[in-house]
Amino acid sequence: MRKLLLAGVLVLAGAAVHAADGVYLGAGIGKSNLDNVFGDGFNLDSNGVSWKALVGFRPIDFFAVEANYFDLGNQTKNFGIGTQSADAKAFGAYAVGILPLPYLDFFAKAGAARWKLDGSVSGAGQFFAFDNRGTQFAYGSGIQANWGAFAARFEYDGFQVRNTDGLTMYSVDAIWTFL
Repeated sequence: MRKLLLAGVLVLAGAAVHAADGVYLGAGIGKSNLDNVFGDGFNLDSNGVSWKALVGFRPIDFFAVEANYFDLGNQTKNFGIGTQSADAKAFGAYAVGILPLPYLDFFAKAGAARWKLDGSVSGAGQFFAFDNRGTQFAYGSGIQANWGAFAARFEYDGFQVRNTDGLTMYSVDAIWTFL
């Protein structure tokens, strides 16, 4: 009887820490870098905090689809006789492969990111503005700790942005599954 009771408790405990399947919402904060904007050494470095919002659907334990909105930061730098500034945002859509384990999920995601990079350079009576947009292959990976309908995640996102060395973002996300 004790073995049966112990087995039942272990099964219930495992179910309580397993990620919930269904629709989920989340938000994250992190650090993003967009380096060498237009090849002149100007870096869009989120000195403060970059953030993201995400929504997804996990129909089965091993797979999900997910959409992310990224605010990648803005930066203004003064140089000798002028000023450079830039602002970047992106939207990503992913297929997510998941390796579910007790308490943790390891995941990798692949999809596409639609990005926008705006900026300007002014000085010595000159003004140059740019409005760059594009769509690129996007990827990411991470680890997620689960507590029933709630989860915490550490993840990496990356994709190329034209006329830069590319984007990287590390974030910590909180997720709630509700359907």
